[in-house]
Amino acid sequence: MPKHVLVVGAGIVGASIAWHLAKAGCAVTIVDAGDGGGLATRHSFAWINASWGNPKFYFDFRRRAMASWRRLERDVPSVSVDWCGGLIWDLPPDQLTAYAEEHAGWGYGLRRVTRAEAQRIEPNLTAPPEQALHVAEEGMVEPVAAARALLAGAIASGARFLPNTPAAALLERGGRVAGVLTEAGERLEADETVVAAGADTARLLDSAGVRLAVNAPAGLIAHSTVADRRLLNGLVMAPDLHVRQTREGRLIAGTDFAGGDPGGREREMALELIEQVKAMIDGASNLALDFLTVGHRPTPADGFPAIGRPGPDGLYVAVLHSGITLAPLVGELAAREIARGERDADLAPYDLRRAAVA
Repeated sequence: MPKHVLVVGAGIVGASIAWHLAKAGCAVTIVDAGDGGGLATRHSFAWINASWGNPKFYFDFRRRAMASWRRLERDVPSVSVDWCGGLIWDLPPDQLTAYAEEHAGWGYGLRRVTRAEAQRIEPNLTAPPEQALHVAEEGMVEPVAAARALLAGAIASGARFLPNTPAAALLERGGRVAGVLTEAGERLEADETVVAAGADTARLLDSAGVRLAVNAPAGLIAHSTVADRRLLNGLVMAPDLHVRQTREGRLIAGTDFAGGDPGGREREMALELIEQVKAMIDGASNLALDFLTVGHRPTPADGFPAIGRPGPDGLYVAVLHSGITLAPLVGELAAREIARGERDADLAPYDLRRAAVA
């Protein structure tokens, strides 16, 4: 009889885990407080990368995840990544040089570009940088579409999806987690429960006496009206402004890829971002702010993913920032561990019992 796994959360991480579990032959039930696509997922800048600021072990994990995205594109035809590359100059010159030397030594496909080369890569930049880095292997994805494609694939493989079903608490029986209690009072039981509920993860774990230190910093992304033509070829990472163009034609921007904390001035900050975009990109002058999003990024206290079993039998957890980059790999490795009991060695740094998050 197949193992019954309950996945709490249908953002891109939960949807990926559910898809991989269903493909592995598990009986899968997915519950979500909304209609699928998640909260952090839909508020994401959706940059797929292994870029600066990470130690080698986390760089390697993210690079492996980038390869997983290419595999996922083959396996789920409705998942489509734009491997457009990123033009980066959002660090001071000395730090940009150090980053280039370090990551090139690690095998990352980046190269230095001159002002003239930057202009060729992004012809509509009004003031291309004196020096920048170009990483051709980076990409972007439309996050909700990708999450829903994985969700649909899981359903096509036999998974059951229960939308608009918020989980109130974890169920316990005989010292193990046996499922969830929904806010409507329904008991949903399973052999194993996967909590991939983003910023709500810590609350659900707390209901079973499991402590996990998770922060959820706010990040604002400004979304422009739809441009009538292609204005950017790829991702642009300038100081205090990260911007990309969606498939729909909007320019979306944040003070960094995750968006900045608006601190109570959401509309003012969004309008400022759009004005910066208009000044940066030739042809964007007729665009305006259409809407803004403020997402809360679920981030374990030390900044690294928390993936695995925190202690009680029947419970598996996956909570992480950089969910867009890491989702395909986390789904693959979590499903392998849950379905076959095989924990990948690359998950060792992300054990939930490490001192920084327990």
